[in-house]
Amino acid sequence: MLTTDEFLVELDTIDSRPETMFVLQQHSEENYPLHQHQKTQLLYVRQGVAYLITPTKTYFLPARHYVLIPPRLTHRVLFHSNQHVITGLCFAEARDGEHPFFGTLGIYPVTDLLYEMLRYTESWYGHRGPEQYEPYLFLLNLKMVLPHISHHPLPLALPTTEDPRLVPVLRHIYEHIGELVELSTLARQFGFSPRSLSRLFQQCLSISFGQYLKLRRIMAAMALMLETKQTISEVAYAVGYNSLSSFSNTFYKLVGQRPSEFAAREQ
Repeated sequence: MLTTDEFLVELDTIDSRPETMFVLQQHSEENYPLHQHQKTQLLYVRQGVAYLITPTKTYFLPARHYVLIPPRLTHRVLFHSNQHVITGLCFAEARDGEHPFFGTLGIYPVTDLLYEMLRYTESWYGHRGPEQYEPYLFLLNLKMVLPHISHHPLPLALPTTEDPRLVPVLRHIYEHIGELVELSTLARQFGFSPRSLSRLFQQCLSISFGQYLKLRRIMAAMALMLETKQTISEVAYAVGYNSLSSFSNTFYKLVGQRPSEFAAREQ
């Protein structure tokens, strides 16, 4: 893993040649600060579970998925476990911010075709410019195929805030996700009235307390399904659901598939 100083140097290196593709293979971005690229970036998580963090939202990024990060989007990647490997591709600048696909953040499953194309790049590192015709053309073709094979983005995004009044509340929810978490109890514990805490969620996160809790629980459930051998019932109870049907219905509404479908596809 690069040090923070080494990472910042590499960041400058990536953007120093706008005409090139840049390929990187590494084990983590977890200690790196918020940053942005001038180029569109594809980040593929080969192992582990990660979260893409922007100034306003946290996105769930499971293994065997990739995230497309538009140019100049401030972000960082936080890994949920120590076992992780990532492949990063930074595409040559091509006014991608104006493109309906490349100008929009999205998290997509890696198809068999894309998996094999990404595997082909595993031994590459650094710039690949037009003068290196074959690898450059390969990466350009990889980029061009993405809009045609990426149709169902993973919809989970958890709003975040740096408001000091709400940060400890959100941390408490994360640390006690498997327990009974009620608005009135949280409000009393952190010195709010239920009404004022409810307003604070809407003001800082633009969603209700109940919706935030559902999102946080389902994101935790997806991580457990990917990283443990727990049954779906055990996962449901571990993230605070006493009813398997309620968990399954909530999961379906937020993810677009049943927990059993998600778990089977990720095997």
